Amino acid sequence: MSYIRYNTLQQITTKDDETCMSEQKSMPKIGFGLWKIPQEQCADIVYTAIQEGYRHFDSACDYGNEIQVGQGIKRAIDDGLCTRDDLWITSKLWNTHHAAEHVELALQKSLNDLQLEYLDLYLIHFPIAQVYVAIEDRYPAEWLFDPTIENSGMKLAKVPLFETWQAMESMVDKGLSKEIGVCNYNSGLLQDLVNYARVMPSMLQIESHPYLTQERLIRLATQLNIPVTAFSPLGALSYLELDMANQQESVLQQQVVIDAAERLNKTPAQVVLRWGVQRGTAIIPKTSKAIRMQENISIFDFELSDTEMSAISELNINRRFNDPGHFCEAAFNTFNPIYD
Repeated sequence: MSYIRYNTLQQITTKDDETCMSEQKSMPKIGFGLWKIPQEQCADIVYTAIQEGYRHFDSACDYGNEIQVGQGIKRAIDDGLCTRDDLWITSKLWNTHHAAEHVELALQKSLNDLQLEYLDLYLIHFPIAQVYVAIEDRYPAEWLFDPTIENSGMKLAKVPLFETWQAMESMVDKGLSKEIGVCNYNSGLLQDLVNYARVMPSMLQIESHPYLTQERLIRLATQLNIPVTAFSPLGALSYLELDMANQQESVLQQQVVIDAAERLNKTPAQVVLRWGVQRGTAIIPKTSKAIRMQENISIFDFELSDTEMSAISELNINRRFNDPGHFCEAAFNTFNPIYD
C-alpha cells in the first residue's frame, strides 16, 4: 500500500509500496470512509475493514457513529489484528465547536467515543462557524440551530478561522492530535491559513473525483507542501442514496474508464480509485461489503497509462456533489455558499 509520510519538520514525501513504514508515522493513501455507515453495522464493518487490511480510518463527530467506530477498533486491537500504532485515525471538528474554548471539548469527546488517547489527524470539517451547542444538549449537533422548531435554519457564529486554528494548534501542543489540517477549504482560505499558522496544516481534505478534479487547488496545496485527501473519490456513488446525484452521473459508466478496466482486467471502480492515488492524492472510499473492501484496496499492482490518466482527468465538469451553497439552503433554510 502507498503511504504519505510525515516528519517533525512538516515535510511530506510519498512512496508507492508496502514497505515504507519506519520510525516516522505514515498515513496509508487509501483510507476507509465512515460517513453514512449506520450505527448498528459500524463496529462490525470497522472490524472487517481491519481484517481486510485497512489501517487508515476517516471519522468525524458529525457522522454520529464514533462510539461504534471505537468499538470496532478496540475489538480488532484486543483480538490482535493490529496495534494502535498500526492505525491512522482521523476525526473532524464540527462547526458548532469553532470557538477557542470549545475545540478541546469536541476533540476530547471524539477521543472518548473512539476509546483513544490521541488522534493521528484532526481536521476543521468546514470553514463554517455555527453557534455553540453543548454536547449534553445535542450530539452530534448537525446543521440546524434548533431542529424542534419548524422551518428552523442554521445560526452562524462570529468566530474567525484564525481563532479556531490557534485552538487546533494547542491540541498538537497537548498531544491530543499528532497532526492538524482542514477540510473543504478553497485556495484563498488555504493561502490565508499558511500565512498565520504556527503549526502548518498537515492535510487538505476536499471532494475530488474525475468530474471535479480540482487541479488548481491541488497544485496550490502541493506548492505549499500540504498533502491532499480526496473524499467521495468515486463521485456520484456517495450521493445517490441522498438524492444529491443520479445514476446517470456515475463516472464508472464513462467509456474511457470502461476501456481502461478491460485493458487491465480491473473493475471500473478500481480504475477510478487508481487514478486518484496515481495523481498524488490519498483517497477514502467507503463500502459495507468485504468483497468491495478488498477490491478498493487492491489498486497497487497496476498503473494507468499517461493517456488514460489524461483522458480520465478530461472528464472534469466541475460537478461538486457536496456543496453547502446548495444543500444548506435546500435542507436547512439557509443560503451559505463557501465556493464561488
